[in-house]
Amino acid sequence: MYLKPTDSELEILNVLWQTGPSTVRAVHDALIVSKGVGYTTTLKLMQIMHDKGLLYRTEQGRSHIYVALLGKEETQLHLLDKLVKTAFQDNSAELIKMALENHSISREALAQIQELVQERAAVII
Repeated sequence: MYLKPTDSELEILNVLWQTGPSTVRAVHDALIVSKGVGYTTTLKLMQIMHDKGLLYRTEQGRSHIYVALLGKEETQLHLLDKLVKTAFQDNSAELIKMALENHSISREALAQIQELVQERAAVII
């Protein structure tokens, strides 16, 4: 069974994926830059995530160190699959088209996408 993180939980997971095992204070300090959440809110959410099995917690002195139990790529693939199936009725081309039309993209990223499309086309042919 896959545990789908909420948006707030996903923000915490992103911090942990980027920084590795961290204290609540370290996660909170990373989140406070983009979100005006209080420390106790971050603490409570991370405790809930631990109870749900999204995070592992260990004690180090007086601090708890949290580790993400969900892999970044696995989570992204699951969320993308759900998005394609539900919002785009299994039409991944429509998702890509909308993303390219509505979001800025660097030349380098566009070149990577073109290369992937060419690779996929070669496999199909």
